[in-house]
Amino acid sequence: MSMKSLIIAFAATVGFLLSSFASPAMAFSGGNFPACDAPQVLSYIQNRFVWTDRHVLQRGLAIESIERVHRNRSSNGHEYWSIPRLYCHGTAHMNDGHKRQIWWLIEGGQGFAGLRDNLEFCISGLDPLKVHGAWCRSVR
Repeated sequence: MSMKSLIIAFAATVGFLLSSFASPAMAFSGGNFPACDAPQVLSYIQNRFVWTDRHVLQRGLAIESIERVHRNRSSNGHEYWSIPRLYCHGTAHMNDGHKRQIWWLIEGGQGFAGLRDNLEFCISGLDPLKVHGAWCRSVR
């Protein structure tokens, strides 16, 4: 790979990272989490999944809707060692006609460089690299 190609790849990666931090997930800041079914949360998950499928999974999948949303549990982060977290669960209706279980986690202060909040999600059967552990364990 030439130096020019490396610089372009690096710039594209940095651009993607910066654009992902300017996404609707940034609305989660301030220590007041939105509800699990807040429009900005569900929209972020749907848009992020399309990007991931296009660039990693390459299966042509998209989330058409997320239904039966509920909170699994939360932690308030009042202890000095704890991080405020909100764990959510729902059913993702995919564009291939399948329904899949989806879990997501909103973490306070865990965004890039400790700024802002972070949202992680995992769809059952669509985590082939086990990024979130077996059966999406880390976001349950």
